[in-house]
Amino acid sequence: MVNQFQKGESLKLYRLKPDEPDLLEGKRIAIIGYGNQGRAQALNLRDGEKEVIIGLYPGSPSWKKAKQEGFRVLKDEEATEWADLISLLLPDERQPQAFQETIGPHLRKGQTILFAHGFSFNFGLISPPEGVDLIMVAPKGPGQLLREAFIEKAGLPCLVAIGRDYSGEAKPLALSYAQGIGGKEVVIVETTFEEETVTDLFGEQVVLCGGLVELARSAVDVLTEAGFSPENAYFECVYELGLIVDLLSRYGLSGMRERISNLAEYGAYLTGPRIIDQGVKNRMREVLSEIREGKFARMWIEENRRGRKEYLLMKEEEKKSLLNQIWRRLSPFIKRGGRRFRENSLHHKR
Repeated sequence: MVNQFQKGESLKLYRLKPDEPDLLEGKRIAIIGYGNQGRAQALNLRDGEKEVIIGLYPGSPSWKKAKQEGFRVLKDEEATEWADLISLLLPDERQPQAFQETIGPHLRKGQTILFAHGFSFNFGLISPPEGVDLIMVAPKGPGQLLREAFIEKAGLPCLVAIGRDYSGEAKPLALSYAQGIGGKEVVIVETTFEEETVTDLFGEQVVLCGGLVELARSAVDVLTEAGFSPENAYFECVYELGLIVDLLSRYGLSGMRERISNLAEYGAYLTGPRIIDQGVKNRMREVLSEIREGKFARMWIEENRRGRKEYLLMKEEEKKSLLNQIWRRLSPFIKRGGRRFRENSLHHKR
C-alpha cells in the first residue's frame, strides 16, 4: 500500500505511491463538527471528489454555514448511521458527551472512527465498541493552514496512529485519509495515540503556547522595567519571533543560524544555555510527568465540569496584559506587512 522510505525502531515515514489504490474511494465520510479542523478537512476531501457529509447537533451555529458551502448536513446520529468512516472533529472537551449520547449508540461493526488528536481515547474518555476500527490522523497545523496548504498543493505533515484494527485495513485507510486531507505532498509519520497526545500537550504547554509566550512576556517586562519603550521591546522580543521560527522551520537549526547576523549567532550561543538551564529542564520534566500520568487531563476535565471558571478568568486577564496592549497599538501598522515584509526585515548576515 505504501512506499516506506525510512524506517527505524520508533519512526516510520510514508508516502503513497502514485499508482496505489485510494482506500477512501467508495467510502462514505461523515465529518462530525464544522469548526477549524472539520471545515478544512471536509473541503479538502470534497475537492478530492470524496463523498462527505457534515454531522452537527440541531441548532448548531455551523449548520447554516455548512449548508451554504454546499454540504449535506445531518444530525450527529444520522450522520453516524450513514457513514463508513466517522471523523470526530469536535473540541476535545465536547467529544466524550457527544460520543456517549449521539455517536456511540449508532455505531455498527465495520465502521471506522477517526480522531485528529488522541486526547479522548488515550485518557479513556471514549471507548468505541467491538468491531469498530479506531484511527488517528493528526495534521501538524490548524485547519486554516491545512486548507491553505491544500489549495497551494503544498500540504502539511500528518501523524497517523492505529488504536484498533478489526478490519485489517486500518493503517492503509489512515494513510489514504492523510493523503486526502493534504498530506499527499509531504511526509506522513506513524506514531501511537499515547505518543501523539503526550508530545502534543507537552509541546503546546512547554514551548509553543506556554513557555515561549512567557519567555517573550518576561523579556518585554525586563526591558520596559529598565526604561525602554514597550513598542521597541515588542518588536525585538515578540514580532521577530515569527521571523526566526520561519527560518528554523524552513532551514533547520544550522540553516537558521546561517541566516542571522554573526553578532546574533554569537550571543545566542552564549546566552541561550544561561536562560534555559538545568532548573528549567527539570520543570519541563515535571510537566511531562504530569501529562503522561493524566494529571493535566483530570484537571481539564474537572475545569470543564465546574463551568471553566478559572479558564475564563485567566483568559480575561490575558486580554489586559501588556503584550496585548502593545499589540493593539501596533497592529494597524504591522498587520498588513505579511510574509514578504517579515522576510525583508530580517537581519541577514552580510
